[in-house]
Amino acid sequence: MADDKLEEEIHRKLQHARKLARYMSSTEDLVEAQILKAQQKGEFDNLEGAGKPVHFEENAYEPPELRMVYKILKDNDFAPYWIELGKEIDHQWKRFWEDVEYFKKYAGVVCQDKRSRKALERFEKRKAHFYFEQRLVLEDINKKIIDYNLHCPTFEQGRANFVVDDQMYKVINGIEQAIEDALILRDK
Repeated sequence: MADDKLEEEIHRKLQHARKLARYMSSTEDLVEAQILKAQQKGEFDNLEGAGKPVHFEENAYEPPELRMVYKILKDNDFAPYWIELGKEIDHQWKRFWEDVEYFKKYAGVVCQDKRSRKALERFEKRKAHFYFEQRLVLEDINKKIIDYNLHCPTFEQGRANFVVDDQMYKVINGIEQAIEDALILRDK
């Protein structure tokens, strides 16, 4: 019974999608036909600026009251706050993963050889401290992403937030896997 309803729903959605596709393709064909007619009539001949390069110095999406401000910033190699913040987020995110990879290598080296109990305790403390520090970095990046999204002028340019616990799970899982791999190599 449930399969019949599911099949019926799929069939109904498929019919709707077909109608929409036909409509979209007919609209596209209509627009193309109008452009071809205009070309044949010569309506595109002798347009202003024909054959000259197009200059995109003015941003159509930029608020008119901020154009002068943005021009001054651009002329002096500055960018709006949200762009600078985006660069900072990218740099911090890259640095975060570099630090994680470095610690994975460090953990692998430490666990490759047999160590004293005291050395292993120091390593465990350092690992716990590393996890704590990386959680703080992730929380900072997440706050910056929220700030970036609040200052970003359009939704499409926004950045996706992430769950700190999910990212920490990936970090811890990767490091613990590196430790496990090193221990397996050591015991062979």
